[in-house]
Amino acid sequence: MSMLHASQVDDQPRLTTMPSTGGIMRWVIIATLPGLATMTFFFGLGVVSNVVLAAAFGLGLEALVLRLRQRNLRPLNDASALLTGVLLGASLPPASPWWLIGIGMVAAIVVAKHLYGGLGHNPFNPAMVGYALLLVSFPTYMTLWPTPQSLWPASLGSQIMGSISLEQIDGLSGATPLDAFKHKADEVTASQFWANPPLTRGTLTAWQWISAAWAVGGALLLARRLISWHIPVAMLGSMTAATTLLYLLNPDNASSPWLHLFTGATLFGAFFIATDPVSAATSQRGKLIYGAGIGLLVIVIRTWGGYPDAVAFAVLLMNLCVPLLDIYTVPAATAPQSATGRARP
Repeated sequence: MSMLHASQVDDQPRLTTMPSTGGIMRWVIIATLPGLATMTFFFGLGVVSNVVLAAAFGLGLEALVLRLRQRNLRPLNDASALLTGVLLGASLPPASPWWLIGIGMVAAIVVAKHLYGGLGHNPFNPAMVGYALLLVSFPTYMTLWPTPQSLWPASLGSQIMGSISLEQIDGLSGATPLDAFKHKADEVTASQFWANPPLTRGTLTAWQWISAAWAVGGALLLARRLISWHIPVAMLGSMTAATTLLYLLNPDNASSPWLHLFTGATLFGAFFIATDPVSAATSQRGKLIYGAGIGLLVIVIRTWGGYPDAVAFAVLLMNLCVPLLDIYTVPAATAPQSATGRARP
């Protein structure tokens, strides 16, 4: 349902129409297209199959749960299940098997969304709940990204059907830049690693182009005022500050900020995941704290934890803090005014 706001311009009332929930969700999906297109260029049609399968699972599970809850199917029109499928599908290694995508979407739609009451009641980002569950439960499948433009042409069908072996997948995959740096030998310094990295220059270039494409989509969301700048700027700013400090203190073992900012899921997470209006903080001050907390947690987990990307876990951990942030950062209601213009006691 559209929301109407009355405003006063030149003493004449005017109604401005705000986009509906479905309209906002569809615009976010449109904003993902540059990132998805760039991923498809570098990683092949497995990116498309991920998104299509995840979206299909999302719509089917949403309809099933609504029927089980004896609700009508009108909430399908808000496109929230479709967006969850797009976001989870974009997060998975290309051409992930159908059963892996299905398990992730069950966790996202059934557990993270409807067990809490449906859209607007979920405390956690549904797509990241699904992703985190898959990463913990199936780490081998979740870390097998193909080398750029290998395209997996012979294995796409069998991978979607779930019949390809892990040995076949491993033969077509390579380390991401974050993963390669995370697991470099202890005796290898950062400068030595970048002088002779165990991954091709094309891999670095691919991830940088993909990150730039997600930033283009994020700029579209900002331009249409569908998200505010507070969360992405705070997240990226805290990551830049933390990585710069670590690099200055220990340049032999820490990477420069550009690796953390322009590879992996950083920009995707900053614009499309952390800004989820339901599970994020409400006030502007709360959003700044929330975004900064995500950025710091990403760097902490990447540096000392076991996961090289960490965006999903950082978002979910800060989702836990949102109720407290909303209590202490939402401004108190303005005291009602009397006819004289003075605050009533």
